[in-house]
Amino acid sequence: MQTEQDDIKELIASIKAEKQAQKEKELRDSWTKYVSLTLVCLAVLTAIATLKGGGFTTRTLKELNEATFQQAHASDQWAFFQAKSIKQNLYEIEGDLTPKDADAKAVEKVKAKVEKYGKEKDEIMKEAKVHEKKRDAARAAADEVARLGREMGMAITFFQISVALGGICLITKKKWLWYSSLGLGSFAAFKMFTVLNTVI
Repeated sequence: MQTEQDDIKELIASIKAEKQAQKEKELRDSWTKYVSLTLVCLAVLTAIATLKGGGFTTRTLKELNEATFQQAHASDQWAFFQAKSIKQNLYEIEGDLTPKDADAKAVEKVKAKVEKYGKEKDEIMKEAKVHEKKRDAARAAADEVARLGREMGMAITFFQISVALGGICLITKKKWLWYSSLGLGSFAAFKMFTVLNTVI
């Protein structure tokens, strides 16, 4: 009977020791909960940065499309300008070839046509330059948005690396990997918010 009591005491002591060891292990590894929470936050920030990065790509394409549209309008205006120049030159040649004793009314008509085409050319040139200015503004906007998109892409990359380091940290239980993950994630968040606060 004594041996059974001793066996029961040993079993109870063994169970208590196991529970104590489990508690100590949980205390030692309790920081991994914070790693998991950090990873969730980093994943959410990565998703937001990816969404915003896609918006920069879309806006770049829109601005480039606008630049192409304005270039087409400017080209049309310059072609129209050339057509008016040809007509004006034809009337100037006609005026030069008109004999000195020609009808004054006919000479005036030719001069009026030359003046008319000159005025029309000035208006067409102004409109072409307006389209060129809009084209240049759209190209500049596309360049700036593309630059911001590249910056956001860098932030996304750093977010992804920080999530990967956090995952490795959970497997290997190395705190320095968590700190590295936090550092990279903080840098990526700073980069993301800097890009998002840039006014264009």
